[in-house]
Amino acid sequence: MDKRILLPTDYSKNALNAIRYAQQLYAKVRCDFYLVNAFQASGYTLDSMMVPEPGERFYEMAKHESEEGMNRLLEILKLHPENPKHRFHTICTFNGLVEAVKNIVASKDIDIIVMGTKGVTASKARIFGTGTVAVMERIKACPVIAVPSEYVFNPPKEIVFPTDYKSKYKEKEIDHVKEIAKLHDSKINVVHIDRDKDGQLNKKEESNKLLLQDILDGTDYEMHFLTATKTSDGINLFVESKGGDMIAFLNRRHLFFGSILSNPLVKEIGYDPKVPILELNDN
Repeated sequence: MDKRILLPTDYSKNALNAIRYAQQLYAKVRCDFYLVNAFQASGYTLDSMMVPEPGERFYEMAKHESEEGMNRLLEILKLHPENPKHRFHTICTFNGLVEAVKNIVASKDIDIIVMGTKGVTASKARIFGTGTVAVMERIKACPVIAVPSEYVFNPPKEIVFPTDYKSKYKEKEIDHVKEIAKLHDSKINVVHIDRDKDGQLNKKEESNKLLLQDILDGTDYEMHFLTATKTSDGINLFVESKGGDMIAFLNRRHLFFGSILSNPLVKEIGYDPKVPILELNDN
């Protein structure tokens, strides 16, 4: 069960916390971790007609600063006991975050991305950082785990999986949830929030529910039904009452509604997550 895991870093405390979370989440798994820092040169923008070339002063200054940061990060990581199952690789690249991530996901065949929810410049008003949202919106090839700032690792014994049963699931989409559940003997809590309060599923929804049960067969799971006027209220209430350690959700990408920000779960609770969020992609 070897994993290739991408860990974007801006050398912030939050980014380091996400790296620690990934190390502990996959402590029993042979992993290749790819630490990536996407740097830009002072005075240049990525969409500018003028792009600094290697050898030019501003490029070399930015590259040096990025590499120095990476060396410091490696020294910090060495302070903790080394896991013989884990190997680290470093990448410092002149690029924007999303493009850098997209390129590395493709070239290194990355299985999953783990990153913090905010970086150095994050404001308290927007806890779920723009970089994290951008990666979740635009990287479709693999899932993303977003780790809240200063979240202390807790084995995800209770995984909350909200659903509206409106679309079919595929086994490949749910594999990452099942894998984490098996690693940590987790229980998957499938939570259907009923906003109409009639308690009824139509034929299509009932069929999708049965399909999801087939996919989850062999794991420890339980189906729940809650009534709430807002999806986020129901999820937050469930997480608090059951002690949820992770929220997993499928980010459906529709032709006209492709933005993660249109997803009510992310819009309402994603900006201030209390537990790590595993965003799955439809394939």
